[in-house]
Amino acid sequence: MTRLLAALLALTFAITSPAGAEIGDDGLHKQPWLRETFKDLGEDLEEATGEGKRLMVMIEQRGCIYCKKMHEEVIADPEVKAFIEENFFAVQINMFGDVEVTDFDGETLPEKDMTKRWGALFTPTIYFFPEEVGPDETAPQAAVAHMPGAFGRWTTLNMLKWVVEKGYETDEPFQKYHARNIPAQGE
Repeated sequence: MTRLLAALLALTFAITSPAGAEIGDDGLHKQPWLRETFKDLGEDLEEATGEGKRLMVMIEQRGCIYCKKMHEEVIADPEVKAFIEENFFAVQINMFGDVEVTDFDGETLPEKDMTKRWGALFTPTIYFFPEEVGPDETAPQAAVAHMPGAFGRWTTLNMLKWVVEKGYETDEPFQKYHARNIPAQGE
């Protein structure tokens, strides 16, 4: 009986991360603020803009140690989590999944083929989009920024803020914005 209880507890901890991000049937970490959509980026963008939020697409894969780090250490930070919830409409894509995704240009492919089309090589990869995207643009063409990998709390939070503040429309590249804001953040 003790062994059974220990096994059940171990299974519970394996399924739920310490930060509360559960693992879905697809093996990806799930957050309450991730949107379940039809993965039509044009529709998702329209809905995000209608809510006064920015569209963020997160590409992840089962077993990704960097995705785990992002969910358990970075996104679990209350300030990062609150900023995402307040400012972003986030959609998750499985790098090796079969769910159909419709790109801004109308091309529809399974997730695994769409991520190849976009040239995504690493997980997590996060794309950030403007409020409007032309009908002939693909996601990578339309993205105002992307994060190819898991970064620490301050880099991630500064990227989120830089996107919301439309830093990409200024002469200050993200790296300088980030360096300028680190002293104010205590690092």
